[in-house]
Amino acid sequence: MSKALLKSTGVVSAMTSLSRVTGFIRDMIYAQMFGAGAGTDAFFVAFRIPNFLRRLFAEGAFSQAFVPVFSEYQTQHSPEALKELVDQVTGTLGLILFIITAIGVLAAPLLIFIFAPGFTADAGKYALTVDMLRITFPYLLFISLTALAGGILNSCGKFAIPAVTPVLLNLTMIAAALWLAPRMDKPVMGLAWGVFIAGIIQLSFQIPFLRQVKLLPRPRWGWAAQGVQKVLKLMLPAVFGSSVAQVNLLIDTLVASFLISGSVSWLYYSDRLVEFPLGIFGVALGTVILPRLSRQHANAATEDFSRTLDWALRWALLIGAPATVALILLAGPLLAALFQYGEFDARDVEMSARSLMAFALGLTAFMLIKVLAPGFYARQDTRSPVKYGLIAMGVNTALVLMLVWPLAHAGLALATSLAAFLNAGLLLFNLRRRDIYQPQPGWTTFLLQLAVANLVMGGVLWFGTGNLESWTQAAAGDRLWHLSGLIAAGGGSYLLAALAVGIRPRHLLHG
Repeated sequence: MSKALLKSTGVVSAMTSLSRVTGFIRDMIYAQMFGAGAGTDAFFVAFRIPNFLRRLFAEGAFSQAFVPVFSEYQTQHSPEALKELVDQVTGTLGLILFIITAIGVLAAPLLIFIFAPGFTADAGKYALTVDMLRITFPYLLFISLTALAGGILNSCGKFAIPAVTPVLLNLTMIAAALWLAPRMDKPVMGLAWGVFIAGIIQLSFQIPFLRQVKLLPRPRWGWAAQGVQKVLKLMLPAVFGSSVAQVNLLIDTLVASFLISGSVSWLYYSDRLVEFPLGIFGVALGTVILPRLSRQHANAATEDFSRTLDWALRWALLIGAPATVALILLAGPLLAALFQYGEFDARDVEMSARSLMAFALGLTAFMLIKVLAPGFYARQDTRSPVKYGLIAMGVNTALVLMLVWPLAHAGLALATSLAAFLNAGLLLFNLRRRDIYQPQPGWTTFLLQLAVANLVMGGVLWFGTGNLESWTQAAAGDRLWHLSGLIAAGGGSYLLAALAVGIRPRHLLHG
């Protein structure tokens, strides 16, 4: 069981790695061509709103609601009933999204006023953001249907195609930045059109593979159908429960719009670096275990259900803990090596590093949430994560108001990280309290081994990093070589230390 899960996780991680690498290239081009100022602030807000709604409705609530119902139909119903479910969900979701998209385009000025009210103080910046949002908002329709296709393919064991699809977004955005933007009166508008085009390309890419598994939808309105109602019933509370981190990030954007120009961009670049390990492994783990947990619940295999969660939690900590340490210690060097070109200067590196360290503090918690939440959704319990998510959201808002004054934009990131730990703690506590998850033997030893391995790696990185000024003043090639050496030394020392204290691959393969 664990070998099959690890293989599927490896496939998703490999494809996601390709997506993250092309995403870094995209962001490096953004930094070089546009820097961190009013124009990039406007674009990041205009893209974040539909992207937030996409993660909220499509990859968040919808996926967590649809996959368990799909798995139930796959296990307990005929292929014809499964195909009917896909057709009806696609038709119903598609029409609802079309209406939401139309409203979003028309209400763009109001949305910017709600999500970035600080922009109203600068009429030009506000107008530019509104214009870009009208172009980027239809991305919600295209990418949500893409996420539906991905949920179908994942449930059929086809993990590679949905995982590699974001590469198409990055390649399209790179082309838009290099080719389209220079040809426009306002170059940054080219990025908005890139988002629109990328949504169409990503959706079109799924079609041949859906046909291959004989589940290419023929959309039909099915609001009253039993399967659709079940998905909707699970989805509505999951809107909050599965996307608390995204809501918290949106709160950060709202407050950051009142701070000095560049604050939204600094948060964006630091968040992107945290998203790299989170997407490669945290999201991959959650993606792979949800269909497995859903089938185990449908078959009443409670012990297997618990062992699957235990296996995923160990892997989340094995990857998440060293990634947290590395991001905190290498925050400045990473930003200098990857983004300090053209318009993105040493001050931008320093300011982004502050928020990166704060975001990185919560990386392990973000990963744990990706693993723990499916423990509820697979059981078709979307209400419980809502309660914990709302508590975490309220704490995040209070922390934002407390920390933004002394720490500015870094305080927003720190609040998000602290709230993530609370959310993860509530999920774990209640899985244990209800006897849904029973830890396997050996956790105390495993945690001590992890602590030693991370201390060794942290010492190596601390010794080799030096001060930030030496990084920002070094030549671009020297920064990249030095960073590569540090990453190799840190990763190598962590691996050797883990082996020295007794962590073995076979322990994690077999739980």
